[in-house]
Amino acid sequence: MPHLNATEIERYQNEGWVIPEYRLPAATLTDLQSTLEELLRKNPGVRPEKLVSAHIEGDNGEGVRGSARFLELARDREIVEMVSDVIGDDVILWGCHVFCKPASEGFETPWHQDGHYWPIRPLATCTVWVALEDSLIENGCLQVIPGSHRDRQLHDHLEESRQDLTLNQRLIDGSYEPSQAVAIELQAGQMSMHDVYMIHGAAANRSTRRRTGVALRYMPATSHFDRGLQPVDGQTGVLTNFAQRPLWLVRGVDRSGLNDLDIGHRR
Repeated sequence: MPHLNATEIERYQNEGWVIPEYRLPAATLTDLQSTLEELLRKNPGVRPEKLVSAHIEGDNGEGVRGSARFLELARDREIVEMVSDVIGDDVILWGCHVFCKPASEGFETPWHQDGHYWPIRPLATCTVWVALEDSLIENGCLQVIPGSHRDRQLHDHLEESRQDLTLNQRLIDGSYEPSQAVAIELQAGQMSMHDVYMIHGAAANRSTRRRTGVALRYMPATSHFDRGLQPVDGQTGVLTNFAQRPLWLVRGVDRSGLNDLDIGHRR
């Protein structure tokens, strides 16, 4: 069973992100790439950058017809074990978002902090960003501000009215230094991990190469997915339904005792 090594854990703790040595087996990657094409065919009316809850089979109640194959990926024991190295032994899967940026006209993701959007208290999440296609500077790869997670502070965001953005909330000027940005370039099958407070974003894709990644969201089971909270009052640019979002306990036990693990699951 793979684990993050001591150097990788230290980097995640100090810088807020890491690229593990582990990568998807070739056969798994090929299967997921086929699943991606099927997902795009099933959702012709959804911007491919906004395929939220893509791990829920069929109509997921959030505007997307998803595939259980992405749920299998999110529950992969090897990935979950690496997540447990940085958030603890008890792990809940609470989200999966496919970000597919078409060639030449893929949307920008403004600089932001994920925690600004999410109803988790205490706020804690590790996102595993799995590259299904090469993610490079030229086609709008993820960029981060190393160390921006350390003060555990959410900075103010402003709402954008533009229609060419993946998310509609942008960090206010002065809350980060763009010159410190690091581009996380990944080959297909590689993955990165980042903290919920990490300041990050991604440029628009103006290249001739599509860029696709699957963001898998995990929180420690010491936190509460509080369905009564509505961060930014739904003004995200992406349709979500946290009140009915299903959770999966993928490792350990629900230490908080507050998480409803039944809501949203089909019988």
